[in-house]
Amino acid sequence: MKQTITTNWNFVRFLRLGMGLAIMVQAILARDVVFAIAGLVFTSMAVFNVGCCGAGGCSTNTVAGNQNNADIPKQVVYEEVV
Repeated sequence: MKQTITTNWNFVRFLRLGMGLAIMVQAILARDVVFAIAGLVFTSMAVFNVGCCGAGGCSTNTVAGNQNNADIPKQVVYEEVV
């Protein structure tokens, strides 16, 4: 967990952190609980390096269950249309 928090910081992660902190400051000034929760979500997404799909969940390199079928070529059948 400590390694996840301290490594792989990029522009988008800093952007999420800044947005989360700005939202939390505005929520405190406006005394709005809903915005405070949104700010907490953005800040925690940046700190723990997770997104909508989780950490690295949006990767399309491998799909569960299709690793064995990746080496089998698919036969394509063409049909002539006149």
